[in-house]
Amino acid sequence: MGYIKFDKTQLINLEYSLNKEMVRSNRSGAFSCTTILGCNTRKYHGLLICQPPALDGDYHVLLSKVDETVVQRDAAFNLGINKYPGSFHPKGHKYVRDFSADIIPVITYRVGGVVITRETLFVTDKDMVMIRYTLVEAHSPTILRLQPFLSFRNIHRLSKRNIDLNTKYTPVANGISVRMYEGYPNLYLQLSAGNADYVHEPDWYNDIEYIAEEQRGYEAHEDLYIPGFFEVAIEKGKSIILSAATEETQPGMLPEQFEEEIKKRIPRNSFQSSIMNAAEQFFIVRNNQVSLIAGFPWIDYSGRFTFISLPGLSGSLNNHDVCRRIVDHMISRMKGPFFPESVVMQKEQYNAADTSLWFFHAIQHIFANGNKAETWHTYGGVIKMILEGYKKGYSSDIGMHDNGLVHIDRSAPALTWMNATTNRHTHTPRFGYVVEINALWYNAMRYAIELAEASGDQDFVAEWNSLCDKAADSFNELFWDDKQGVLADFVYDNQRDLRIRPNQVIAAGLEYSPLTAMQIKQILDNCVQELLTSRGLRTLSPRDPQYKGRYRGDALSRDAAYHQGTVWVWPLGFFARAWQKVYGKDNMEFIHSIFEGFEETLTEAGIGTVSEIFEGDPPHEARGTISFAPSLAELLRIGNMIS
Repeated sequence: MGYIKFDKTQLINLEYSLNKEMVRSNRSGAFSCTTILGCNTRKYHGLLICQPPALDGDYHVLLSKVDETVVQRDAAFNLGINKYPGSFHPKGHKYVRDFSADIIPVITYRVGGVVITRETLFVTDKDMVMIRYTLVEAHSPTILRLQPFLSFRNIHRLSKRNIDLNTKYTPVANGISVRMYEGYPNLYLQLSAGNADYVHEPDWYNDIEYIAEEQRGYEAHEDLYIPGFFEVAIEKGKSIILSAATEETQPGMLPEQFEEEIKKRIPRNSFQSSIMNAAEQFFIVRNNQVSLIAGFPWIDYSGRFTFISLPGLSGSLNNHDVCRRIVDHMISRMKGPFFPESVVMQKEQYNAADTSLWFFHAIQHIFANGNKAETWHTYGGVIKMILEGYKKGYSSDIGMHDNGLVHIDRSAPALTWMNATTNRHTHTPRFGYVVEINALWYNAMRYAIELAEASGDQDFVAEWNSLCDKAADSFNELFWDDKQGVLADFVYDNQRDLRIRPNQVIAAGLEYSPLTAMQIKQILDNCVQELLTSRGLRTLSPRDPQYKGRYRGDALSRDAAYHQGTVWVWPLGFFARAWQKVYGKDNMEFIHSIFEGFEETLTEAGIGTVSEIFEGDPPHEARGTISFAPSLAELLRIGNMIS
């Protein structure tokens, strides 16, 4: 029996199985995402989702899905499943008998005496997905009919029936080439079998309904284009592969290519191997430059979450060189002392107070076992530029004050990671002296001094040592509340915001912290009581009147809850490191129990991976993106601390 597996009764229960999703990406940045039954419930679902170079730089869904029909003795059994207003049609889930995902997702169908499996696999470095069908059992001649559903649209929008559609196709080896609209690449649909027939019957399937989008308050109905269908005879014990790609392939090579790709996968046979398998999917190589996707299926780039993820990814996947290439690529995109935080409409946005400070945390771990003088020689110039930029106030919104601490202007309340904004309203405004910003600032200065000392740069050490000491004194004086044993979340105009949030845990868990061991212990005790759950740390104490324990509803409702009680996984890495500081490396049993509890999540929402966020109230249901780089990275880092 496989490690990741569901039984028949679970699979045919649509209320259960349509909440289980799979995502798989490749190094080119393309990915597929759908439910384990293949019934799409989001606009972000599709079998081939990629970034066509001639378009807007965003992701686009080319192949939405493929519906299969088994034909025996002139009787047709449709294995597909689609949701329309008020009903499901066809109802192929009734034929499902098994699902496993130990290496790649495999679904098994039984139709009378016919048993057929479907395996889905992404090619490592091409915009190409392969689906392998194997006829396990059959007592009479069997025909397999394959019907592709196409959308050719931006991942954030929906396809609608229109007159601009190009219904033509071009025959290619064992298949066809189609392109719905100008500007898009051709989509090549090819079969490994040479005996396949293609029947061209262009048509629209209207009003396919996406349940998850409806629940999220978005438009939820799409029209999908079907150019026609393939029919091919399949024999017992034999396999047929359908490939969908933006480049033509050699059909005869598909079986060999499929087997070679399987060998590259990390088997999911344990919790550790599963999260390693999932973590590998975030690395993207474009134009010989390596970057990191923050979360599938709808978060692309985030500078902040790239740097937060790199320590765990570099320490667990043995890919320090790849992580270094990511850092170097990030540096090439800097504007003054700032890294781009996001990309909107192909324009890089430099709108964060902390992203450049997370850079220090990243290289601190990537090069933890390296030569410090060499690290300073490589990155000293960038380090000095960042520190001087903050010190001298490169941005009008962000700059160091005379007390040695970094200050954010009140006019810019969304420059931290708690930046949810709807219609220009910031739901968690944080400005003035912000606790994790200044903890990161202190850590950055101390780490820079450590590197400079190793390389003999005494002028730098002398200049920054005194400033660092001043910042430490100011930090404790400004943020520490001795009565409650907590750090203020932010301080503005001498007013402390003492709401209990996980940002103080970040301050406690950084490698260099201005806090004493006793202060860290008090913070941990407080957070165990107020914030800690089995799925991470709440973003606000349930005792707070502004606490929101559920993350659901429309965009406004969700944004309002995003950092007001919703649980995030990645701050657990800093909680674990702070725990290790106080209780030592040999007393990690409590952390181990939390870590092991995440094994349950592998079959709760994103199969074999960990979601972005969880609800603050029990049972802490998974929400947000179904696979989130910082969640997996920090769990991997915690695993390293334990071992």
